[in-house]
Amino acid sequence: MAAEVKNAVRRIGVLTSGGDAPGMNAAVRAVVRAAIYRGIDVVGIRRGWSGLINGDVFHMTTADVAHIINRGGTILYTARSDEFRTVEGRKLAYRTCKLLGLDGIVAIGGDGTFAGALALAREHPISVVGIPGTIDNDIGCSHYCIGYDTAANTAIECIDRIRDTMQSHERCSVIEVMGHRAGNLALYVGIATGATAVLVPEEPWDFDEDVAEKIRAARLAGRTNFMVVVAEGAKRKADGSLDNEVVGGGSAGQQVADMIRSELGLDPRVTVLGHIQRGGAPSARDRVTATRMGYFAVEALANGKTNRVIVHQHGGITDIDMEEGLKMQNTLNEDEKTVLKSMTGAV
Repeated sequence: MAAEVKNAVRRIGVLTSGGDAPGMNAAVRAVVRAAIYRGIDVVGIRRGWSGLINGDVFHMTTADVAHIINRGGTILYTARSDEFRTVEGRKLAYRTCKLLGLDGIVAIGGDGTFAGALALAREHPISVVGIPGTIDNDIGCSHYCIGYDTAANTAIECIDRIRDTMQSHERCSVIEVMGHRAGNLALYVGIATGATAVLVPEEPWDFDEDVAEKIRAARLAGRTNFMVVVAEGAKRKADGSLDNEVVGGGSAGQQVADMIRSELGLDPRVTVLGHIQRGGAPSARDRVTATRMGYFAVEALANGKTNRVIVHQHGGITDIDMEEGLKMQNTLNEDEKTVLKSMTGAV
């Protein structure tokens, strides 16, 4: 136990909300251990904001977080709550906070999680701190989010395995990775696997320019197998507008494969990696980043801060205003885009 210190909070809650991400357990562990080290009580809130409304809580000790740093998912479970989006729902959530004597909450999740925390803090006297956890790495205010490295490595391992059989049969393969509104994961994985083409939600794709020409260039260079990585939210550009009804309907990956088949005469195989990217033991980077962020979240609350997001910027961990952080837009890494264009032969 550390020497006695003065804390602005006596008891805090911790929850995970939205999509799960590898490393969330490591963050929960860090929050619990850092808080207890400072003499702060911790309450675990199950099933996100819904659990806070319904009083689905339990007192946490160091024993509760033993041996979870290496586990994927979240021991606190996660859920989305339409009720918490309402003023009345947040009033019920705060009623639980008053009943339990909570002075602050650490919320681990994405933009939606932070928006909920900010709304709660605006309407009621409770301190909130957010920790970014999402495999899409799409929190604009943080250069890195918990879970991204693990998800990328999982996708890369799967694609490497698919490549083995693809090369053996000299085929074209279309791999759909997660990323409904953000293409960070697809871009990163595409570079790491040497993809022939990468399609992302931020940039509607033109079949001839973004797929066909790259496959042709690869074939003329002597390759007989091709890998196209598609983010699940990627959409076709047609006549200057988004065309969601791409040939054959279905998933983004299937739509691209259908066009490859009809326009180029190839017989592509489609693999949708889906939620496999969310599971598994977190990587070393995710474990360490989550631990550091959990520690800084407790420090922020203990020092009287509220409405803060713990972010990774320029190689370090710091905290910024939550409202300002929510205004920041996620953008693709321009350096990675330039590198990808060079690797795929684009001009």
